[in-house]
Amino acid sequence: MANTILPSPSVADGQMANPQDSSSPNIQKTPFTHPSSASHDPPPVTLTPEQETKYNSVLNTVSSWTTIANTSAAKAPTSPITDAERMWLTRECLLRYLRASKWSVPDAVRRLLETLTWRREWGLIDHSAEYISVENETGKQLILGYDIDARPCLYLNPSKQNTEKGPRQLQHLVFMLERTIDLMGPGQETLALLINFQQMSSGQSPSIAQGRQTMNILQNHYPERLGRACVINIPWFFWVFYKTISPFIDPTTKQKLKFNEPISLHVPPEQLLRTHGGEVDFLYEHKTYWPAINKLAGERKKKLEERWVEGGKRIGESEVFLKGGDEKSISDSKVETVDEVTEKIHEMQTTDKVLQQPLETQ
Repeated sequence: MANTILPSPSVADGQMANPQDSSSPNIQKTPFTHPSSASHDPPPVTLTPEQETKYNSVLNTVSSWTTIANTSAAKAPTSPITDAERMWLTRECLLRYLRASKWSVPDAVRRLLETLTWRREWGLIDHSAEYISVENETGKQLILGYDIDARPCLYLNPSKQNTEKGPRQLQHLVFMLERTIDLMGPGQETLALLINFQQMSSGQSPSIAQGRQTMNILQNHYPERLGRACVINIPWFFWVFYKTISPFIDPTTKQKLKFNEPISLHVPPEQLLRTHGGEVDFLYEHKTYWPAINKLAGERKKKLEERWVEGGKRIGESEVFLKGGDEKSISDSKVETVDEVTEKIHEMQTTDKVLQQPLETQ
């Protein structure tokens, strides 16, 4: 069983990371490293010729970036784009921003640049596991298991709130989003949010300002990352809060929200907490779970960085390749260079102009 700590568990059944000795071997304290056999990887997405051309146009633009603004302030100082920022600009990343921008090339380019600046301004790389640790001492957020579509699951348990309202609470959420992304397998781009309001009091609910800031971050800087959000045990005051922030939620995001549905319809029981309708008996021990989840995510990220270097440090690299999938690096594939893309776009623009000219009478 996936919820029992056994020696050498099968990866197909959701192998556990660094199992800990316990007087009760059925109690799990560490994250699953892989989806269960009941989960299925998402099918690959094929672009239309028009979409591919728009992608190439975005790639051409971002590949020319040499500096990034350090803050969002007008006339803010800039500094050279880093390897970490170039690595973040994967093929799938550019496509996520294109989809979120309704395939508008200028909008996608603008939003990508805004997010790079936000990541600097937010201090994302400076928020270490040690700095965030106090926020998760009660296990109010938990990365555990994968849903039926092989999305990693991020549990939010508001009743376990243990700190006063402040910047680090939102920094904690962003930190956990980043670790959840680290645990996505090849070809997976989205996560599942599992929110349980059981035993939550109205005093533990986020402020309207926090709610709006959270939605701004998720929609503007993590577009196309939410696969589904399951919300259960909803108290009356949640609906008041939801009605207030609802106008700021993108219609596409709203379609992914599942209210008071059995979560076992969306997550295999062998990787779902018993408190949420599954079969996993889980005990949160901060001294055990926190090092384990950060070690696992760190190992995945290190391998991704090594593959990016192996592939030639290319902007537009394939996330499937970077995550260890069966796709080749773009360096090993027939990929158009920036100059080739520029020439192709110029030819298309010239052709359009010719076609728009009126026909001469004979």
